[in-house]
Amino acid sequence: MDNIEKYATLAFDWLIKALPNMVLAIVVLWLGLWVIKKLTSVFLVTLQKAGFTPEIGSFLGTLANIALKVLLVVSVAGMVGVNTAAFVGVLAAGGLAVGLALQGSLGNFAAGIIIVVFKPYKKGDWVEIKEKFGRVTDIQIFNTILQTPGNKVLIIPNGEVINGVITNFSGIGNIRLELKVLLPYSEDFPRTKSLILDVLKQMPEILENPAPEIGIEEFGQTNLVINIRPYVRPDDYWKVYYEVMANIKKVYSENGIGITFAEGYETGKVGP
Repeated sequence: MDNIEKYATLAFDWLIKALPNMVLAIVVLWLGLWVIKKLTSVFLVTLQKAGFTPEIGSFLGTLANIALKVLLVVSVAGMVGVNTAAFVGVLAAGGLAVGLALQGSLGNFAAGIIIVVFKPYKKGDWVEIKEKFGRVTDIQIFNTILQTPGNKVLIIPNGEVINGVITNFSGIGNIRLELKVLLPYSEDFPRTKSLILDVLKQMPEILENPAPEIGIEEFGQTNLVINIRPYVRPDDYWKVYYEVMANIKKVYSENGIGITFAEGYETGKVGP
């Protein structure tokens, strides 16, 4: 009984001494959580105004919220007499282990932040990344999403984006088509070039400036290889590509321009 009374007295004395600190810690915890909530809201609004996507903004807001709450809990624990040095050491070791495990993902995340801040491209731009061409449909925390003209969805890690060459066609405002057609050696190149230029001039999607380029690229075994390079807006790329080829075929047919095959004979007119 004497020991029970002794320990009870010690516990009561400790409670009397610690009670003010405990009350203060509870008040600080309550106020701290309220302040963190407000700060997180302001932080999210700031990120949105800075141009961060909702996904990245939400992720950064969550990280900031967790970091502030951990700092608050450590501070409150110290107020009630808890030894926080060991607690902080455990958190540091855990953070290091998580960082090493997620090294690649963290690199992609950091690259995503760089993309959002420096904006080498934005959602809706036509770009070429890692030799892949497409429209940017989304810039996520860890990946950039492209949609190709063939409606394929490409998911490219942001780390690879930053480490490679990025060609932003929308930033320039135009993109050059690379078209190749054949022309028999028996045909007059200046005349054919004039016919092709007329085709290009009749298409409103083709830009006048820069002007289209037409030239002989190669002397093939049976035909000349003609390179046609008109400039268009990125959104018109494939539409114009197919229309130009169809219109050139029509001009070849109307002007009796044939194609020589490897077998050594020449067709009559191309097309019906």
